[in-house]
Amino acid sequence: MTDVFQGYDQGPGAAYDEMFSGGAVRREYHAVHETFLRMPTDEIVTRADSVASSYLDQGITFGVGGEERPFPLDIVPRLIDMKRWVEVEAGVKQRVLALEAFLDDIYSSARVLSEGVIPRSVVVTSPHYHRVVAGFSPPNGVRIHVSGIDLIRDDEGDFRVLEDNARVPSGVSYVMTNRRAVASALPEAFSEHRIEPVNSYPRRLLAALRAAAPVGVGDPTVVVLTPGVYNSAYFEHSMLARRMGIELVEGRDLVCRGGRVSMRTTRGLQPVHVIYRRVDDDFLDPVHFRHDSMLGVPGLINAARAGHVTIANAVGNGVADDKLLYSYVPDLIRYYLREEPILRNVDTWRLGDDDAREEVLDRLDELVLKPVDGSGGKGIVIGPRAEAAELDELRRKILADPRAWVAQPVISLSTVPTLIDGQVRPRHVDLRPFAVNDGNDVWVLPGGLTRVALPEGELIVNSSRGGGSKDTWVVSDRRDATPVPKVVPRRIGVDGAAAPSDPGPAMASLTDDEHGQQQQQQQQQQQQQGLDRLDHRGLDRLDHRGPNRLDHRGPNRLDHRGLDRLDHRGLDRLDHRGLDRLDHRGPDGLDHQEASC
Repeated sequence: MTDVFQGYDQGPGAAYDEMFSGGAVRREYHAVHETFLRMPTDEIVTRADSVASSYLDQGITFGVGGEERPFPLDIVPRLIDMKRWVEVEAGVKQRVLALEAFLDDIYSSARVLSEGVIPRSVVVTSPHYHRVVAGFSPPNGVRIHVSGIDLIRDDEGDFRVLEDNARVPSGVSYVMTNRRAVASALPEAFSEHRIEPVNSYPRRLLAALRAAAPVGVGDPTVVVLTPGVYNSAYFEHSMLARRMGIELVEGRDLVCRGGRVSMRTTRGLQPVHVIYRRVDDDFLDPVHFRHDSMLGVPGLINAARAGHVTIANAVGNGVADDKLLYSYVPDLIRYYLREEPILRNVDTWRLGDDDAREEVLDRLDELVLKPVDGSGGKGIVIGPRAEAAELDELRRKILADPRAWVAQPVISLSTVPTLIDGQVRPRHVDLRPFAVNDGNDVWVLPGGLTRVALPEGELIVNSSRGGGSKDTWVVSDRRDATPVPKVVPRRIGVDGAAAPSDPGPAMASLTDDEHGQQQQQQQQQQQQQGLDRLDHRGLDRLDHRGPNRLDHRGPNRLDHRGLDRLDHRGLDRLDHRGLDRLDHRGPDGLDHQEASC
C-alpha cells in the first residue's frame, strides 16, 4: 500500500491548504484522509478513471468554440465544516438581498445615485444597464431568482467574494452530478460524514419560478429557454428542465401575440407564464436588443412589461455584476440593509479615480488587471507574469479608458489535494455557491461548485483554461452535538450614512461563465443551422413570390401562416437568389412589425 500523499509539498510561502495545516490533517478531513491512506494507489486511480468514463458516457461535458470536452471531476472531495458554512450562507444571502434592492432602486427612483452612494456614471455607463426595463417591477418583486456568488479563501483561510453573477450563472448541474459520482466512488468516506444534500435544488428552483408567476395565474406554465444544443451549458439546461419536469424550449418554439407568450406544441399553442431563460439579454428579444438574434423571442420584453409573462432572471441584472459595481457592494449592503458586510470583498482599485490610477500605473508589474466587462478570464493581465511589452500595451489601454479596468493584488487561492498522475498534489480552487430567491427567502444550496485549476501553480480555474471540479461537502461533526449558532450581521446606526467606499485593492482568481462569447457563437451556429434547413427542405413557392414580398410583408405574416408550412414547402431556390437579401432586409421588417407584439 502506497501513501498517495507522499511528497505532498505545500512549500514555503504556500497558499492556505484546506486539508493540511503545518503537516497535520485538519479535523474535518480526517476520515477522507484515512480513506485514501487505506487504499492502494492503483485502486484510487481505477476509481478516478471510472468516474471520468461515467461522465463521458452520460454526456456530462462542456463546450468551447463548438467543441465538446469532458469536464474533469477530481475524486478527492473538498470539505467545508458547518460552522464555516453558516458564515458563507449568511454572507451570500446578505449580498443577494443588497443587490436585489440595488436593482429595484436603479430601475425606479435611483435613490442610491441621487444620494451619492455610488457615482451615476458607474450605472449609466454599464453596457448591461437597460433603460427599456426602467419603471418595470416583476410580479413578486424578485429580479435575481438565481445567483452565483464566486468566493475564494485567502491566506488566512477566510472566504472572500471575488465576483457576483446575477444574470445567468451556470454550473449547478455539476454540483448534483459530482455528488452522485463521488458518493459512488468513495462510499467509505461518504458514510463517515454527515453531509448536507444538494439534490433539492431543482425543487427549490421550480418553487421560486412558480412564485414569480404573473398576478392571477394560479397554475403557471414554466419553461427553460435555452440558446440550443451548441451552447456550452446545454447539458445543464436540459438537466434542469428534466429534473423540474418542465419543457426545454428554444426561441423558435415560442411565439408572442397580443402581448402574451405561447409555446408551440403538437396540440397547438399553449400559454407560457414564466421563462427561466439561459439566453443573454442581448439575444433575448430582437425587437429591443440585437435585431439579428435567432435565439430569442420577438416581443418578449413587451409581454413582460404588460405583466403576462415573467422572465427569470430579470432583464438588466447585468449592471449588478459589473466588476466595477462589485467594488461598491459593501457600500450597498450598508446603505440598503444597514448592516456590515459578512463576507469581505477582495480589495479593488477603481481606475477612474485619479489617485488610484496613478498608483496602479506605478505598480502594474505587481497587480492583477481585469477588464470590468470581461468573462472567462479573457483580457486579464497578471502583472508579475506579464512581459514588458504586454504591460506597456496595458498602460495605453488604461489611459484610453480607465473605466474599463479594475486592479487587484495577486491573492493566492487556497489549495485542496487533487489527484494528478497517480499522486495527490495541491491545486488552487474557488467556490461558487448558488442562491435561489422565491420572494420570501433566499435559500443557498449547501456546497456549491468548487472549480480547480489543474495545471501546477495555475490560478485560473475556468474550465476553458484547463480547469476541473470537485464535489463540495458541507459537513457536520457527528461527535459534536453543539448547535451551530447563526451568523447575525452587525447592524449599523439608523442614522449612519453609508460608509465611504473602500478604495483599497483586491483580487484573485479569474473566473466566469463564458456566456457572451458562447452566445455569439451560438447565434452564428443557429444561423448556419437555419440556412442548412432552408437549403435541405427548399421552398419553391416562396421563391415564386420572391424574397421581396417576404421582406415587405414581414415575418409577422409568415408567422401567422405558420412556419410549419414554410418548412414543408422548402426553399431550394431562395438559397440561390438571395438569402443575402433576406438577411439584409429581414431584421428591419422584424423590428417594425413585431414591435406591436
